[in-house]
Formats: sequence, structure tokens, C-alpha cells
Amino acid sequence: MASSTKYTSIVFDLGDVLFRWSAETKTSISPKLLRSILSSPTWFEYERGRLSEQECYDRVGEDFHILPAEIRKALDQARDSLVASHGLIQLIRELKEESKGALRVYAMSNISLPDWEVLKTKPADWSIFDKIFTSGAAGERKPNLGFYRHVISATGVDPRTTIFVDDKHENVLSARSLGFHGIVFDNEGAVRRALRNLIGDPVARGKSYLQTNAKNLHSVTANTEKQPAIILHENFAQLLILEATNDRDLVNLVEHERAWNFFHHGKGVLTTEQFPFDVDTTSVAFTVLKRDKALANSVMDDMLQYVDKDGIMQTYFDHTRPRFDPIVCVNALTLFYMYGRGGELSKTLQWVYEVLLNRAYVDGTRYYKHAECFLYCISRLLAASGDPDLHAQLKPLLKTRVQECIGAEGDALQLAMRIIVCEFVGVRDEIDLRALLPLQCEDGSWETGWVYKYGSTGLLIGNKGLTTALAVKAIEALSFPTVHFTPPSPTLTVVQPPSPTEKRASMFSHKRQRSSSFKNSFQWLWHGGKMRKSVEISS
Repeated sequence: MASSTKYTSIVFDLGDVLFRWSAETKTSISPKLLRSILSSPTWFEYERGRLSEQECYDRVGEDFHILPAEIRKALDQARDSLVASHGLIQLIRELKEESKGALRVYAMSNISLPDWEVLKTKPADWSIFDKIFTSGAAGERKPNLGFYRHVISATGVDPRTTIFVDDKHENVLSARSLGFHGIVFDNEGAVRRALRNLIGDPVARGKSYLQTNAKNLHSVTANTEKQPAIILHENFAQLLILEATNDRDLVNLVEHERAWNFFHHGKGVLTTEQFPFDVDTTSVAFTVLKRDKALANSVMDDMLQYVDKDGIMQTYFDHTRPRFDPIVCVNALTLFYMYGRGGELSKTLQWVYEVLLNRAYVDGTRYYKHAECFLYCISRLLAASGDPDLHAQLKPLLKTRVQECIGAEGDALQLAMRIIVCEFVGVRDEIDLRALLPLQCEDGSWETGWVYKYGSTGLLIGNKGLTTALAVKAIEALSFPTVHFTPPSPTLTVVQPPSPTEKRASMFSHKRQRSSSFKNSFQWLWHGGKMRKSVEISS
């Protein structure tokens, strides 16, 4: 793996980042005019410490035809309005504590010495800073490179391991030009999220979210004009969370001895109240929970009574609801192949193959929102069976189809599924990992991904817990590639972002050593994605 270093320092601007203020004053100077004054060459000289306070006011008065006393009055009121962003300061404190002293935090502000004397009297936790740099003391200001070099020299920070946060684009650009990881402060929530994602361990944070919300990782419907979002108590997502995490304490299942129902207790919500038991949930339940073989065979015998005249497995244990879906078929095949009975659904398998071959899944299916759900379930089928004929028929084509998806837009669930499927077929999908990591929320979760939908209305159903569980699994897969022993594998293919002269990513095959930590494994992504080494894995 390409070497990478954790971020060890953060440099913050003060005004309009850690402190808010108002340009509204009870003077003749409008907010627009006040901001013009603060962007004038005279003010810049004042911020560099080359003018006294009175000299500045006198020159500004001449430049803008305003009485110096009026300028002083307006600026005094602006200073009085300064208020610390205590929430962001608290986050910085937490990040420092979590780093156990490893994280250094600095301030770097365009501010005159007289104004700094006022600012440092404001109520705030100034102890979070290891050192504060002002333009007045340095004799230079942002975005001039000299100020940045002064801070680098005084602190000894390595810009490549330092985050720079400022509300001015030009200041961030200068920082980036010297190697800093720059963040433009335009929304506090987005900056908080970015800092958590850059400093924290995505896997540890994701697992913490799942554990904190154990037994409450419920599904929800999409919020629409006709139907407000509601919580759904259902089994299907719970089973997939259990499969992804192998942690029974996280999920809330209503178990059934034989056939399973999508809804807890079989009571439909926004659909038929007495909802029929279904092949989809039943198949996933028996593959995840691995029930007694005799019982599984008995249930599969029942399922065979719901194969239509074309040989396609139906969705429900109900002859009055003839429905079929290729993903439901794949999940049924997974169960049958797991227990050595795949040959009994040969026509269903052939149809699934044709769906994969002809890309019939690209717009989702009757019950599933995205193409990735189909590809993910195909990978589950292959993982559940060592049948060489099944692998020969599906795996090469699955590899081709999932590579076609790499880099396409998608929510966190789609990205995670792509990464997992790619890893399974021997493709290292670093493009979608680059997109997935910044989507992690401040609480460690990933936003709800839409998994399936009501067949009759198309109303979407998603689950934040499932999205988070699969995101964690995807990141772990790329940090520590899974070794699949059957059948023999190709060499791993690395997929990386295209260079300006390449439309498609290049493929590379090398050995890769395991990283010492998840966070170190992915720091390179925040530095523009240096060339990665790869590893041979079995599939």
C-alpha cells in the first residue's frame, strides 16, 4: 500500500470561521461599505502592522470620504458583535482529546494587533490552540505565501499532514499550493463533517453508530407529497445488517420457523394488511441464519410449488399474487445452491444470467431501486456456493458488469455495494471509495440508502443502519482484502481515477502489504489519490 500519514495538525482562520460578527451597525456606514473598508489596501496595511489604529482610520476616512470618528464607531460596534462558535470549538476540543495529544491546532488570522487585543478578551476556550498567529505580529497577511511559510517555520508542521480551514477561497488556494489540505468554510455543518471524516477512523465511527443505535436500526419510507416518511418494522434489512456485521445484538428480528414475512408479525404497512409470506425474505433468512438442513429442505420443497410455467421462481407464497423479480430469483438461488439443490432452479438461473448479460437490471427491478442491488445479490449467490459451473457462468460477466458501474453517481449504499462486489470479483474500486468516505455523517453513520420499493406504488424504502453496515464492510474490504479460496482467482485489478489524458482508469496488479490501521489505509484519498499498490486475492 502506498505510504500515507495521518493528519497531525489543523490551522483555523478566526473571523467568519471560529468567530461570527455582524456588519450591521448603528452608524451611517452600511454593511456593504464596511466590508469594502475591510477589503481596502489601507486596511490590509493596518492588518500587517504597518499603520497605527488612528493612522488607519485617518487614511480610510480620506479614501472613502468618511469622518474617522464615524469609522471608529462602526468598527467598535462590529467588534462588540463578535461571538465564538462554541459548537465548533467543542468539536476541536473533542478531536484533540480523541487524538490523545497527537493533534495540534493553530489559528492564523488576518487581524491587526489592536483588534487582536480586543478579540482575545471574548469568551471562548482559547486553550484549544497550541499557538495563534496574527498578521499584525507576522507583518504579512493571507493569501500572501509569506504568512503561510512563517507559520510552517514557526510550528514545524508538514503541510501534507495539515488541514487548513478558511472562509476565503483565495486563502485556501494559497494553502493548497503549499501542500495543505484546504477546506473552504461556507457551512459549519459541512466543515464539522469534513473534519470528523479527515481526523477520525471511518470504520470505528461507523461501528460506534451501529452499536449506539442497536435494535433501533429501522427502515423508513421516502418522504413524498402524498405520503410522509414513516418507520417500517421489517425483517429484510435486519437480516442484511446481521449478515454484514455478524452481530445479532444490533438487529431486531421477528423470527419464523418456516416461511418468513417481510413485515414484523406479517401486518402490512401501506399495503395489504395481511401481507403474504415471501420467498425473498425467507431465502435471505435461511441463508443468513443457516437453519437445520432438514427444515431448509422442507421449505425449499414448498418454494418449488411457486415456480411458474416458465420455470421462474415467484415472489410470494401466494398463487393469487403472481409476481417475479430477478433479485428475488437470485436470493432464492442462493438458498438452493447453499444446500446443494441449485440444479432444481435451472430455468430461473438461466433467466438471471440473461438479465445480467443483457443489462436488464440497469434501472432497478420491480422491488429493488438500483442496479447495484442485483449485482450485490449475485455476489452473495457466488459467495454461498463453490459450484464451479455456477462461477464459470456468472463470475466473469459479473466482473464486467460491475466495472461498468464504477465512478457512476450513486448514494452511499450503491457505492458500498459496488466496492464489495468489486472486491469479490478481484477489482479494487478506489474511485467509489473516494466518493464514499466523505459521505460519512458526523455521528458516524452514512445517510439512508434506498434499497427496495413497494411494487404497486414505487414508494422507496431505505435503511441508514444497512447503509452504514455495508459502508463499513466496504471500507474493511479494501483495507484488508478477503481471501476467497474457490475457485482459483485472477490477480486483483486496481481501479483508480482517470488522469487528465485518460478516459478510463488503468489496471495494475502488484502485491500489497496490509496496513496497520483503517485510518492510515485511506489517508491517501484526501491527498488526491496517489498511485496505490494492489494485492492478489482469491475469488
